[in-house]
Amino acid sequence: MVEYASKDAAAALARAQELSATVRDGTKWYVRYLVIFGCASAAQVLAVGLLAHPYGMAIGTGIGGVTVTALSVYAVRQRVSRRGFGWWHAGLMGVWTLLYVGVLLLGFGYFPGAVAWWVPGALVVALPGLIGGYLEARR
Repeated sequence: MVEYASKDAAAALARAQELSATVRDGTKWYVRYLVIFGCASAAQVLAVGLLAHPYGMAIGTGIGGVTVTALSVYAVRQRVSRRGFGWWHAGLMGVWTLLYVGVLLLGFGYFPGAVAWWVPGALVVALPGLIGGYLEARR
């Protein structure tokens, strides 16, 4: 009787380890997602801030729209996401939104066309994606 219980326990433990490895390997897509999102955000801010109106706004909006659409399709096609993914992603996007709106409002209000504002601003806006990608890769 004890033999059966230990075999069942060993099989269950092996299956749990197998599933854990599958989830760990299957969630690497999110690192790519975040890095692409961060880089595209920086390009969007640079286009909006440094290119002449209305071209900068059109190009920046195009960059953002295409990127979000492509990444959304990519994310939906993934089979696995880790536990707590929804909260983590919502937090990253919340921080990104605050930084993005702050950089744009201050830039349009006080620093229109100033490279010294828009380049660091683009880097700041890219940080949630880049730092999030780094942290996700370490998990």
